[in-house]
Amino acid sequence: MVNYHGRKEVSNILTSEEYEELKGQNFLKLSVSKTEYFDLFLLGVGLYAPLEGFMDEDDYYSTLEQFTLSSGFLWSIPIVLRVSEEEARLYDGREKVLLTAANGELLGLLESPLTFKLNKILEVEKVFKTSSPEHPGVQKILGEDEWAVAGKVKIYPPAFTEIDLNLSLFPQKTREIFKSRNYKTVVGFQTRNPIHRAHEYLQKIALEIFDGLFVNPLVGETKGDDIPADVRLKCYEALLNNYYPKDRFVFATLPAPMRYAGPREAVHHAIIRQNYGCTHFIVGRDHAGVGNFYGPFEAQEIFDTFPENALEIKIVKFDNAFYCSKCGQMATKKTCPHGPEHHLSLSGTKVREMLREGKPLPEEFTRPEVAEVLRRYYQSL
Repeated sequence: MVNYHGRKEVSNILTSEEYEELKGQNFLKLSVSKTEYFDLFLLGVGLYAPLEGFMDEDDYYSTLEQFTLSSGFLWSIPIVLRVSEEEARLYDGREKVLLTAANGELLGLLESPLTFKLNKILEVEKVFKTSSPEHPGVQKILGEDEWAVAGKVKIYPPAFTEIDLNLSLFPQKTREIFKSRNYKTVVGFQTRNPIHRAHEYLQKIALEIFDGLFVNPLVGETKGDDIPADVRLKCYEALLNNYYPKDRFVFATLPAPMRYAGPREAVHHAIIRQNYGCTHFIVGRDHAGVGNFYGPFEAQEIFDTFPENALEIKIVKFDNAFYCSKCGQMATKKTCPHGPEHHLSLSGTKVREMLREGKPLPEEFTRPEVAEVLRRYYQSL
């Protein structure tokens, strides 16, 4: 089985006794944002290994400029706890700071906090390859605070009430499942959308090659026009229960925020899947992209720029899949000789329009069970 990234297992979990004791402590409190809520959870359970807490200044600038942590391990996305300048002065150098959700619920703690100033312009240009406010990630970062608090974190998972702990498996658990099923190779699949026939086709090609498929949809913070997580979960359940061999896949949700950072986020997603225990990871066309900010295969090409040993997980590169009426089957440009006039192609706008009007989606595009879940959702809006 592949090692955790950085060859370091991380599990910074408070016991219930430690958590109750912490509640009675008179430390300063800091409320985290929605993005930081999910980042904090992933830091604590070890899916951001080798990170054990929110980044310090060295790791932040090294990630932006060198594409590595200050330790030299590959890293692509800054994981920081943003605060105002006034808060930075308040929290700097304290022994501990209690971290809370927006509703005041205690989530965990930050140990030995140190503060530093962020460079938001540099950050958006490096992470998103643009400073255009039309990019949702850029718009978000530029509207946030300019200082950060660094420090090791410890969390109490049951306090994260927005996260279903039955579905969001810890990496120790997924590795245990992979081992118990004797999977020598496991390929991870990232999605923030329902799985349509094109995705299913790519997954099943992968299942012909690898021992197991890890279906790992992102259910953290996303854009307002993305389909809600609870609706997507019903789609995944309908598809997996009816069309996949039960002993060949593992399903778990990833409570991570979506950043829409294209190539850099593809690397970020690969690191997380290595920490889960996957040996391989599917990167498709325009992975984690938004609008026209990235080239269609930029998220695949970026992996070719790293040293061979930068990641243990291996990348599986797939082209866009479609149904070809001439071939009479699913295909990609690598296997289909026919022109686009024979390819079934529905834009997101067209799909939403059809669903709102109660029109059936073509079975060549999506399974009827999935279409019915989506139809009910869109007609309820």
